[in-house]
Amino acid sequence: MTRLDALMKRGCEFLGCEVAIMCGAMSWVSERHLVSAMSNAGGFGLIACGAMTPDLLDTEIAETRKRTDKPFGVNLITMHPDLMELIGVCAKHRVGHVVLAGGLPPSGSLDAIKGSGAKLICFAPALSLAKKLIRSGVDALVVEGMEAGGHIGPVSTSVLAQEILPEVADQVPVFVAGGIGRGDAIAAYLEMGAAGVQLGTRFACATESIAHPNFKKAFFRASARDAVASVQIDPRLPVIPVRALKNAGTELFTAKQLEVARALDEGGLAMMEAQLQIEHYWAGALRRAAIDGDVENGSLMAGQSVGMVKREEPVAAIVATLVDEAARAIDRRTRL
Repeated sequence: MTRLDALMKRGCEFLGCEVAIMCGAMSWVSERHLVSAMSNAGGFGLIACGAMTPDLLDTEIAETRKRTDKPFGVNLITMHPDLMELIGVCAKHRVGHVVLAGGLPPSGSLDAIKGSGAKLICFAPALSLAKKLIRSGVDALVVEGMEAGGHIGPVSTSVLAQEILPEVADQVPVFVAGGIGRGDAIAAYLEMGAAGVQLGTRFACATESIAHPNFKKAFFRASARDAVASVQIDPRLPVIPVRALKNAGTELFTAKQLEVARALDEGGLAMMEAQLQIEHYWAGALRRAAIDGDVENGSLMAGQSVGMVKREEPVAAIVATLVDEAARAIDRRTRL
């Protein structure tokens, strides 16, 4: 066993895969093709349920199973109105790992997931939340920093890792995410105590990704500073910042917030519905860019590691490169 194998052992055993690298769930992109390719390459794919209905998720899981016999998981959004039904779909298919994103697990969801025999993974953007989730019974955590693409928190990956790993990594497997684009960073987080890592942006433009060619070209042209966080214009709106490449769609989101704020002022919209409208906006905007190819008006969600995405490559080649880079980094430090 190599030093890298030893560092990844816990994460691999937890996920049931060969390499403790998860492909982050990217709405519209993390579907049957990318997910199965990731799992077939030895990593761990995650279906991004997003705004899917239970019927659509049922089909997606079945189609993914046709393409791989390796383990994969499903990422569910906590605020989805059909969350319990979606959990039921995962249970029906005996999905081994469920990731809950978007906040604390709603009442009953944790018991339903664990009762099905699945392992539950949750996001922990702060140490206090990490400890609370562990007490509630989650099986693993993802610590994701603000460098990530899509919905983000306010703290960087490096700070979160330093704060959380020493405190809880001995209790549950912790996977670090956000801004990771090379194996050198993977090695560093593993040596800090992480069980593995999660990358999204690095795989968004893989050969197997169904993302539109225009979407991929925008990634290839972008640098880290082009991936900016959205701005909240009304403190009443429960808007979680989203990191994406700056374009006309960024301004469209500002207009959407103003529209929702006016509806709140007029009393025609409840706060939960306001949040759902914002989420539906992002789902539609991302689809316009990622699937339809409208890279001017759609949302080009990307992490700050986008500058390291230079060309289209098969998932297996990306995984092999990351593993090689990580192994070399560990070997260099071992020889010092």
